[in-house]
Amino acid sequence: MNHAQQSEARHLLQVYAQLPIEVDSAEGVYLHSGARRIIDFYGGHAVAALGYAHPDLLAALRRQAQDMYFQSNAVALEVRAQAADALVGIAPAGLSRVFFANSGAEANENALRIACRTTGRARILALEHGFHGRTAASAAVTWGAAKSWYGFPRAPFDVDFIPRDDIARAEAMIDGETAAVILEVVQGLAGAYDLDPAFVTAIAAACRRHGALLIVDEVQSGVGRTGAAFAAELYGLQPDMLTTAKALGGGFPCSALLLTEELAARLKSGDLGTTFGGGPMACALVSTVIEVIRRDRLLENVRTLSAELQKAAVTGPVTAVQGRGFLLGLRCKRPAKDVQAALLARDILVGTSSDPAVVRLLPPLTLERQHVQTLCAALADIG
Repeated sequence: MNHAQQSEARHLLQVYAQLPIEVDSAEGVYLHSGARRIIDFYGGHAVAALGYAHPDLLAALRRQAQDMYFQSNAVALEVRAQAADALVGIAPAGLSRVFFANSGAEANENALRIACRTTGRARILALEHGFHGRTAASAAVTWGAAKSWYGFPRAPFDVDFIPRDDIARAEAMIDGETAAVILEVVQGLAGAYDLDPAFVTAIAAACRRHGALLIVDEVQSGVGRTGAAFAAELYGLQPDMLTTAKALGGGFPCSALLLTEELAARLKSGDLGTTFGGGPMACALVSTVIEVIRRDRLLENVRTLSAELQKAAVTGPVTAVQGRGFLLGLRCKRPAKDVQAALLARDILVGTSSDPAVVRLLPPLTLERQHVQTLCAALADIG
C-alpha cells in the first residue's frame, strides 16, 4: 500500500480496487509517479479525451471561473446554450434537444424515466454483458448487477436481457409491452465488444414496429472515442435518445441526454431536474472539448492510429483485437490482469474488463504514433 492509499484508508470507504502506483501529476498522455512517466492508455475510464493539462481546457476553466463559477438552471445562461448548440452540432441526425446532467448513470436514469412515462409501458430490455451505471434504474439494466451489487429489493420496472448478437431472440422479445431497449453499440466494460451491425439494425427495426424507444448509451463510446463523433453513426442508427458523459467534459463531471423533438414535446416543466447539471464550468468545457476535437482533427487521428494499433497489437500475449477507434479490447492468451501488470512494470497503463481475457484500451484522443509503437513493442516483449 503506497502513501496515498494509506491516507485514503483513514476515512474513505475501501470499495475500489486500486493500482499499485501513486500519481503526483499528469500532462499530455503521461501520468507522473515519482521519477516514473507512465503512458496512460486507460484515460481515467475513458474520461481524459484531451489528455491532461490541455492548455485549451485550462484556459476555459480559468476564464469561466472568473466570469461565473456556478449558477443553476433557474437562470438561463449563454454558456449553457452554446454547449447545447455544440453538442447538437455533432450529434446523430434527429437528436436536437439536450438535457445536461452530472454522470452517465444520471443521464441513463432520465432516459429510462422518459421511456416509461411517454410510452406508458413498464418493461425495459437491455443486452447481456452491458453496463449502464449504478443508480436504481441504470443498474437495473446492467447485466449481472442484480446477482452481485444492486442492493435494492426490486427494480423500478420489469427488465429482461437480450442475448448479445442473437437477432431471433431480439425480435421475439421486443413487443408491444416494451417501453425501450437500451444498448451500447460497443460494450465498454465487457471488453470493447462491438455488436454485430445486423443485430443492431434488427433491434432498431423491431423498436419501430412495436413503438418501443431505442436508447443508445454512449457514455463511454461517445464524443469521438470510436473515430466518429458518436458510435451510432457507424451503425447507421437514429435513436430516440442517446446518452453521453466521460469524455464530454474532458475530466470535469458532466453528462448529457440527447433526444428527438417528438419526445421533447411530450415533456413539461418539472418532469426532469438537476442542481449541478448544466453548470457554467461544465458547459464551458463541453464547448471547448468539441471545438478542440474539430480544430485538431482528432477524429482522423483516432481512425488512423486505431487502424495501425489493431494490426500491430496482435503480438506477444494478444491473439485478437476488438472494438472501434480508441475503445479497444485486446484478447489475450493469458489473464488480462497479468498482462496489465506486465505493461505497468514497463510504464504503460491499460485497463482490464469484465472479460478476464481482455485488456481494455481507452487512451486520450491526442495519442501519437510513438505511443502506439511503444505499447506494441512492450506487448511483443512480454510474450
